[in-house]
Amino acid sequence: MTETLRWQVGDVRVTRVQELQAPDISFVIPDVTAESIAGIDWIGPFRARNGDPLASVHTLVIEAGERRILVDTCIGNDKRLPIPAWSGLQTGFLADLAEAGFPPERIDTVLCTHLHIDHVGWNTRLEGERWVPTFANARTLLARPEWEHWAADENEWNQQILADSVRPLFDADLVDLVETDCAVDDAVRLVPTPGHTPGHVSVAISSRGEEAIITGDLVHHPAQFAHPEWGAVVDTDPEQADRTRRAFMARHADTPTLVIGTHFAGPTAGHLVRDGDAYRLEV
Repeated sequence: MTETLRWQVGDVRVTRVQELQAPDISFVIPDVTAESIAGIDWIGPFRARNGDPLASVHTLVIEAGERRILVDTCIGNDKRLPIPAWSGLQTGFLADLAEAGFPPERIDTVLCTHLHIDHVGWNTRLEGERWVPTFANARTLLARPEWEHWAADENEWNQQILADSVRPLFDADLVDLVETDCAVDDAVRLVPTPGHTPGHVSVAISSRGEEAIITGDLVHHPAQFAHPEWGAVVDTDPEQADRTRRAFMARHADTPTLVIGTHFAGPTAGHLVRDGDAYRLEV
């Protein structure tokens, strides 16, 4: 089991449980390479010993009162996927989640920031020849515009992902379609951050005067704070994604808000600080 990270935000606790570490994310953000980040003097915690940029696929569990809210469900086992390194995984993610204190039956809410393959995989698990809900006691909240976009998409792989990892939840009547600014709890709300996908959301936490925000994929690697112009090739609307990314940085820089990266490896979280014409993440 990899290190389990935890943060306290007022009365709310956030726990990271990692599925896997990704040593190369250039297939997502071509600008983020060992060479390109070498000159970023604060990037050390987010790079491997050989200099490669590191990323992470993990879930984040929010404990708010009696609520156990799981944000993004990673890749999942046994899934047939277009990314070879992720296809047919056999990891101990559910055991690690239980060891961290969150067996699937204790999760009461699942939030998917968007419906890409590395954010919905453990929504379901293979039981015999059927995909069944992993978190059977949880309501899964999906942003309505996100679902409507992908449900209408004709790409074969995207439909396969929905069939394996999303539609079984609808079949089990476990899905609530919500707006992108939905209040999940007194301390937890969705924040619309479109561009990476049409209905992409981040997750804001506010408790006892303290605040944190879970990014989702509006940013994949902290190097993008130093270079806000670096976007992901999988952004549905690159221009909107760029506007969203820059607005996020401007809003949260030099504030006490804890920024928790959905794909940030290493310490995973920190505070955004203005650094000349760009930003840095202080951890």
